[in-house]
Amino acid sequence: MNAPAPSDLTVVVLTRDEEANLPACLASVAGLWHRLFVVDSGSTDATVELARAAGAQVVRHAFETHAKQWHWALASLPLEASWILALDADQRVTPHLAASLRDALAAPGTHRGFYVNRRQVFRGRWIRYGGYYPMPLLKVFRRDAVSLDPAERVDHHFRVAGPVGHLQGDLVEDNANERKIGDWISKHNRYARLQAEEELFLLGTGSEPGRFWGHRDERMRWLKARWRRLPLYVRPFLYFGYRYVIRLGFLDGKEGLVFHFMQGLWYRLLVDINRDELSRAARRRPTETPHG
Repeated sequence: MNAPAPSDLTVVVLTRDEEANLPACLASVAGLWHRLFVVDSGSTDATVELARAAGAQVVRHAFETHAKQWHWALASLPLEASWILALDADQRVTPHLAASLRDALAAPGTHRGFYVNRRQVFRGRWIRYGGYYPMPLLKVFRRDAVSLDPAERVDHHFRVAGPVGHLQGDLVEDNANERKIGDWISKHNRYARLQAEEELFLLGTGSEPGRFWGHRDERMRWLKARWRRLPLYVRPFLYFGYRYVIRLGFLDGKEGLVFHFMQGLWYRLLVDINRDELSRAARRRPTETPHG
C-alpha cells in the first residue's frame, strides 16, 4: 500500500515548453503532494495539457528571472500548506528522497527548511566529480520562512530564517531540452550576459558578503563576492583547473570533459567577455550636460 501524501506539502513547478521534461518530474512526486501548482510562462507545446492531466493547477505568469518568478509564485499562489517543495521541470525526486521527505515532514522539529543533494546529469552522464556532487540545494522550506534575492538574474537561491536540515536521497537534474549541445550553448550564451550584468550590479551597489564559517549558502555568498573581484580572463582558467584537476573532474569521462570545459571554462570566459564589453560601453557613454 502506498503511504498517504503529506497533508502539509505543496509542490510548485516552473515551466515553459517543458513537454520533454515535465512528465518525469510530475511522476516522481506523485503521491507526495497535497496540492500541485505549475507556474507556466507561455508554453506553446503540450506542457499545460500534461500538467493538468497530472492533477496540477496551472497558473500563467510572464517570466523575467527565476528569482522574480519564484518570488511571485510564493507571494501570489494560494499556498495553504506550511511546507513547499520547489522544483524546476527538469528535476525529479528519487524514491529515496521521497521517503526521506515524508519522514522529515512527519516530524520536522525546529527545522524551517531542508537541503537536498542535486545529481547533475549531462547528455546522459551523471557528473560525479569536479565538486558537482553532492550539490546541496535548499528546495524544501516553510512558506513563512523563505526569501529570495531579486538581484539574482541567472541562478536563484532560497533562504530561510532558522535551522535547516538535510534530506537523504537525490534530486536528479536532467534537462532533455539540452541534450543537443547547440541548445545548451544558446541557453548559456543568454545566461552569460545576464551573469555579467548581475556581477556589475553587485560590484556597484555592494552585496551580502556572507560568512566563510557560516552555513553553506552564507559561505557561497562569501566566495562569490571574492570571485567577482578576481582578474577577468584569469579566473575562468583557475576555476577550470580547480574543477578538472584538483576536484578530479577528469574522472567523469568524455561527457565530463565536455561539461567541465563548457560550463567551467567556456561559459565563465563568456561572462568575462560580456562584463568587459559592458564596462567599456559604460565608460564610453557620454556624460549628459544640461542645455543652456
